[in-house]
Amino acid sequence: MTSSLIRGRPRRGASHISVRVVLALVGGLIGVVWLVLPGLVVGDGGPVAGGAERPVAGAVGQGEVGETSAVELVLPVLAVVVVVVLAGFGFLRRRRRARERTTPGGAPVRVAEPQMAELDERARALLVEADDWVRVGREELGFVEGRVGIVGVRPGASLGAADVEPFARVLRDAEAELAVAFRMRWQYEGGVPEESAARRHVLAGIVGRAEEVGRLLDAQAAAFDQLRGLEEGLGGGLGEALAVAEGRFRELAGRAGGADAAVRELRERYAPSAVAAVMGHVEQAKDRLVFATARLNHARQSADSGDNERAAGQLRSAEGAIAQAAVFVDGIDRLAGELATAAAMVPATLTGGEAEIAGARESLAGIGAAYADVPPGELRARVAHADVVLAVVREDLTAGPYDPLDLLRRTVRGVGPVVSGRAGVLPVAALVCARSAVAAADDVIATHRAAVAGEARVRLAEARRLLTSTPPGRDPRRQLADLLTADTLAQQARELAEQDARMHGHPIDGPGEDTAGLAGAVLGGVLLAGHPDAGPPASFGGPRTRNRREGPPPE
Repeated sequence: MTSSLIRGRPRRGASHISVRVVLALVGGLIGVVWLVLPGLVVGDGGPVAGGAERPVAGAVGQGEVGETSAVELVLPVLAVVVVVVLAGFGFLRRRRRARERTTPGGAPVRVAEPQMAELDERARALLVEADDWVRVGREELGFVEGRVGIVGVRPGASLGAADVEPFARVLRDAEAELAVAFRMRWQYEGGVPEESAARRHVLAGIVGRAEEVGRLLDAQAAAFDQLRGLEEGLGGGLGEALAVAEGRFRELAGRAGGADAAVRELRERYAPSAVAAVMGHVEQAKDRLVFATARLNHARQSADSGDNERAAGQLRSAEGAIAQAAVFVDGIDRLAGELATAAAMVPATLTGGEAEIAGARESLAGIGAAYADVPPGELRARVAHADVVLAVVREDLTAGPYDPLDLLRRTVRGVGPVVSGRAGVLPVAALVCARSAVAAADDVIATHRAAVAGEARVRLAEARRLLTSTPPGRDPRRQLADLLTADTLAQQARELAEQDARMHGHPIDGPGEDTAGLAGAVLGGVLLAGHPDAGPPASFGGPRTRNRREGPPPE
């Protein structure tokens, strides 16, 4: 695989052939002169045969030998000098041309590397785009997986898991590249590395890996279209895909009504902060389903009239809206389960916190050495703080409706500085909180991706990395610290994403333009904004293919 530090960097230009040809010709000419000239000198030195001049032939021959030897010494030196001069001239000429390029008008134009700010902005933008490419690919692949094992309208043409696996694999490869790019970005924002040249290399590596994500997906886009077979009409892949999408739509429409009652129940049972993450989810889910209804109807009409290209575009739009409606509804059900789990864990977590505090007191009394690396004065301060936190949590627990996840967070954070591994429940509680925060942040980004910038995505990626890189058996302090950091970063990611969505505003200009959920579809990235019809639907692929199914807008 191409190195991240050189991927995306411009290649060096080819060597100037004309300079090489000149050097070769001059070298050859010097060689010919070197070989021929001594022979010419000997041949022209005078007669050496017969007559009265024979007695002086030896003297003449010695003079000729001396002259020839002088020539043979001078010519190599001259050849070396000429070659060195020409080589230096060619080198300087190439360096000058690499720095300056002459326009047809004769004005030199300096070709410089992009400024750090420009490269930084490009890396930010490509990370956001690559994240969207992967998210859209996962959504569309989910609908293809829904057809696995279903006997289609074409005899013997049902999809199998082996048909889908190559595309699942390429998505995993793309996600791996994206994860490395996000990690590099996180370290870069943290000031690592410090040297300017190294930081430029990091940015170039981020750009290269993001571009690799697009290349991987683009390379499989045509094969993915062939797998779906949407151009085959109602008698082929389009009919099967419509059946799967309509089935999911009906299921979600039924669940959306029950989700409204579930939110009301959560609000009655828990504190307002516990339910804040899903407030408005039901309304947004219904908005996406309204949009999906219109697009499914248009897809059916287009398919019936034989316009399969347009039907495919409408179907993709409906699938994207259905996928996001599922995120909203699933988020409500998931939060209900997380709150119930957290509420059941609060008493055990408090007990575990008390055990950790007791261990710290024993260390202060000289019993055990679990805190040998902490000065006694600092350890006393930590114990006192943990005692206060637990006392406040107990009061909130008995005062009335509370936020179970918030109580777990406060307990774990308050007792964390004195943890020695006595209570295994504390890392488990931290894991529950971190998973909940990561999932909530991911929901906001997935359903508002057209507005969410890179800052929220980078923090979510780092939180997810910490969440998955803390296996059991690690040092309890380090494990707890990583989980708490993941929880904090995920909460920051969610707040930044919600702020981006609020600042983005209404995605459709002009009053009364939001018909049939169009604004929500654009905000969610279901439609690629950019022209009056709100853009084509996003689809499996990278920058070259993700909007390949534009089609005409609905009537």
